Amino acid sequence: MTRPALALLAAALLAPAAPAQQPPYDAFPPADPPYYRVRYAAPAEPGGLAFAVNYTVWLPPGVKTLRGVVVHQHGCGEGSCRSGLTGAYDLHWQALAKKHGCALLSPAYEQPEKADCQLWCDPRNGSDAAFRKALADLGVKAGHPELAAVPWALWGHSGGGHWAGGMVMLHPERVAAAWLRSGVPVLAADPARAGIKAHTLPAAALAVPLMCNLGTKEGVTVKGDRFAGVWVANEAFFTTVRGRGGLVGVSVDPLTSHECGNQRYLAIPWLDACLTARLPAKAGDPLRPMPADKAWLAPPTGTTASAAAGFSGDALKAGWLPDEATAKLWERYVGDTKVPDTTAPPAPTNVRLTGNRLTWDAEADVESGLAKFVIERDGKALAEVAGKNPFGRPLFQGLQYSDTPPQPLGVMQFTDATAEPGRRHVYRVIAVNTASLSSPPSAEAAR
Repeated sequence: MTRPALALLAAALLAPAAPAQQPPYDAFPPADPPYYRVRYAAPAEPGGLAFAVNYTVWLPPGVKTLRGVVVHQHGCGEGSCRSGLTGAYDLHWQALAKKHGCALLSPAYEQPEKADCQLWCDPRNGSDAAFRKALADLGVKAGHPELAAVPWALWGHSGGGHWAGGMVMLHPERVAAAWLRSGVPVLAADPARAGIKAHTLPAAALAVPLMCNLGTKEGVTVKGDRFAGVWVANEAFFTTVRGRGGLVGVSVDPLTSHECGNQRYLAIPWLDACLTARLPAKAGDPLRPMPADKAWLAPPTGTTASAAAGFSGDALKAGWLPDEATAKLWERYVGDTKVPDTTAPPAPTNVRLTGNRLTWDAEADVESGLAKFVIERDGKALAEVAGKNPFGRPLFQGLQYSDTPPQPLGVMQFTDATAEPGRRHVYRVIAVNTASLSSPPSAEAAR
């Protein structure tokens, strides 16, 4: 790897996210059940994690025994760290976790803007130990001690990808799958990468499904800017892991640079497929291996995938995909990111009317999340409740640079300022996902 490319990579790893939440770091939503939070101060003595850190976890209401934990790890820089404060509140990621009986956990490191990101994104620098302590402490707090021992599904952005990949190298037996957005761990020592210590690639890590995901403007088609080194690092990581038979693929976002964009519409189905295949039927049993006979392969920067059994090229130079359904979604994602969906979201529930104020509950569609709600009054559409997303598909909760909702979080409520005094009105709420599919109407609420 050339020194200019390495310099670009270092800049990318240390780059802050676009402006998001304002300080201080404790400006987060309340952690009332089913949310729980712990915070660890930075230790006064040397040798521990250099920064204070918050861990917030969400548990699917009514879950009896957790089967795993989905971890959403932010990237480097103060803006990205603040964005981690809302990760556990993301309705779309909650839908994935709930489907598999998993918790959803989001760390938020209190890293000052100019501080060295490696002090947390290399898990050997204390963040591995802090993460495992948090699982144990949160498990006790939530009444689910199994949280300390369940498997992990890891998602990480930028330095968070470096962290997630590093955790695979350290604990391959615990990781069901890992999605690495714009960041990967280092597997070969390089004097030019001062301060970035290489990981050892254990044989067990080759059985962990991995996805290297990055924007095309991070060195694939756009070269020479601050993020061009991301592709250089991803290509080196992919070549090493896949060359040894590892289950690793590459998905290039055709629209973005370092921002996360629409990646969740492939990341969540990909993790869904991996969790379906790997989580054991009985809690405490080892993770199951991925079925070899269902795999598909694709050139790392190509746009077409094919069944592994009929692949004509060098399989150890092709990206791995778990099955045909995921491969078809991958093809659409690397084409234009418009990953299709044919399933409507569930109807909103618990619709309540207090005066002119309507409130409701809703769960996200696993495949496509929630874009907005349509409010009906007396059988006719009255208004929409929606959020803004400058980085991709419109989302009810909105989206930050690092794939988490901004604060204040979106609220499921609507006040009808045009209701006629003394007249009875009947209201219903319809959920719409990001593929523009509508749910059935909710039950009625009237006044």
